[in-house]
Amino acid sequence: MNNYLISFIILFVIECAIAYFHFNPFIRGFLGDVLVILLLYSFLKIIIKNNVLKTAVSVLVFACVVELLQFFNLAEKINIQSELLLTILGSVFDLWDLFAYFLGFLLILLIEKILIKNEDLKNISL
Repeated sequence: MNNYLISFIILFVIECAIAYFHFNPFIRGFLGDVLVILLLYSFLKIIIKNNVLKTAVSVLVFACVVELLQFFNLAEKINIQSELLLTILGSVFDLWDLFAYFLGFLLILLIEKILIKNEDLKNISL
């Protein structure tokens, strides 16, 4: 089985557990945001065989755009009623979320560089 698929499944279960069991604010609000970057990255790497850096940057940009949309209250402005969509999009802008996303991005690079020794990252200094 693909390592990215295994990572995705494990991260998805962890994220669901964090959401369902309402862990403390640090785990739910910060660690969950760090892990969601790894979750999205793992999902993309299952279907896209793009290089590591491009995929990781794409995930980071996507997460930051979603956070920016929260800043502008997009969910409220377009009157989203679905709890699932509100959970995915989020509804509250928080600068700490951007920090968590960046930390998740750095974790991706670190994992890919050290554990997998990916060719795409040989010239990146961490």
